[in-house]
Amino acid sequence: MGQRKLYYVERPKKEKSLPIVLNKKEVTKLIKLTDNLKHKTLFMMAYSTGMRNSELLNVKTTDIDEERGIINIRGAKGKKDRISLLSQKFFVILREYYQLYAPKEYIFEGQRGGKYSSASIQKIMQQAVIRAGITKPATIHSFRHSFATHLLEQGTDLRYIQKLLGHENITTTEIYTHITNKGLDKIDNPLDSIDL
Repeated sequence: MGQRKLYYVERPKKEKSLPIVLNKKEVTKLIKLTDNLKHKTLFMMAYSTGMRNSELLNVKTTDIDEERGIINIRGAKGKKDRISLLSQKFFVILREYYQLYAPKEYIFEGQRGGKYSSASIQKIMQQAVIRAGITKPATIHSFRHSFATHLLEQGTDLRYIQKLLGHENITTTEIYTHITNKGLDKIDNPLDSIDL
């Protein structure tokens, strides 16, 4: 039998597309036009914390610390725990939500108990996007991207955003510097500086 030759084949580079980010008006529309309290609470938590879809589904009632204004995100990506922020506006809705739904273990429980499903969240989001007249292909994860981008636009240090998002590497967080238009309004376009 002949010898086999091994050839080096270069892997195609993975295409890196920019994440879908909702502006603050779009986030406001999505939340305000959502009448179902459970869905509204879910959207507000997603935007207030920057959590991933899977992390939202795993939040337990014991993970929320209202006194400190934080949420403990346990067993996140890479099996690492972290904390994130919770807005005071969120706690107002959360109290109302607790009174109506009285969640036992998970904050967002399905109709038969247990965790809410990922498919349910995506369906709810798709319906809300249509209702709000948003033409971007936004998903529940768009709240995470919007959270990070809006923090960056407010002047939050990239390292803090990295910690809040649970990114191991800062280069993952740096994608948001490509999305934000912070400072672009201070740049003079070269065409504007010539006489025509």
